[in-house]
Amino acid sequence: MTEGILSVVRTPEPSAGERRRSSRFPIEREVRYKTLNQRTEVLAGSGKTLNISSSGVLFTSDHDLPIGTRLELSISWPAQLNERCLLNLVARGRVTRNAKGQLALQIQQYEFRTQSRPGQR
Repeated sequence: MTEGILSVVRTPEPSAGERRRSSRFPIEREVRYKTLNQRTEVLAGSGKTLNISSSGVLFTSDHDLPIGTRLELSISWPAQLNERCLLNLVARGRVTRNAKGQLALQIQQYEFRTQSRPGQR
């Protein structure tokens, strides 16, 4: 019988100028996004997460979206449910920063959803 190894990742203490309340974790995952504004055409795209916290996500984007834009993100989550069911983290919120092909989303609501494996229904 083998035992799993538990590793502890220590995050640095925030610097005096740091305004963030939540620690950021450098996680790179595939992300799909779409705008949620009912008055304009829905824009959709994809990218990669650069970091994630409990209150926000920084990700790459092909779109230059204005601050305040409401988005829904779907992030392929690295853990599986019961070690066999793939998961997506679906988060909704507003763009709080946009620079150099990157968008920052402040998470206002989130949930985990199961996803089917490719080739299965």
